[in-house]
Amino acid sequence: MIRLSGTPVLTTLRLVLRAPEARDLPGFTAYMASPRSGFTGGPVDEAEAFRSFARIIGHWVLNGFGLFAVTSGDSGETIGLAGHLNPPGWPGPELAWNLWSPEHEGMGYATEAGFAIRDHAFGALGWTDAISLIARDNPRSQAVARRLGAMPGPETVVFGKPVTLWRHAAPPAAKESP
Repeated sequence: MIRLSGTPVLTTLRLVLRAPEARDLPGFTAYMASPRSGFTGGPVDEAEAFRSFARIIGHWVLNGFGLFAVTSGDSGETIGLAGHLNPPGWPGPELAWNLWSPEHEGMGYATEAGFAIRDHAFGALGWTDAISLIARDNPRSQAVARRLGAMPGPETVVFGKPVTLWRHAAPPAAKESP
């Protein structure tokens, strides 16, 4: 199996964020077939989930950053994605996250991954601005954005659905980085 080389690995107290790999495709496909994926372009069939996964990997290759597979530091199980997006036509560099199963909600995983990707964006990637596009009817993701210090802004449409553009400020440590 070929792996993305040169991609960073971010670690937190409980999580490891690494490049997506072929072994993540079955979990991603199941997520994208479920109603949970309604906030991220789904639900879709297996073929479209494969194309979406390929776009995630392609984003890394073309931009040097992308979505990480979020894995449990204890079990190694992939529980979702979190990372950086900025494809052509996007309203700005985005911090994005999702958890694939409700069993992982309410445990702080999305927030923990969110802090890691935010700090990486404003630190190693050198971003000076970041957004998150969050559906109006996704209060859990809105709560994560608030915990990360983001502020809601104007509305726009993504995947045919109205979303709020949340703006992230650089964390103090990232502002001081050279």
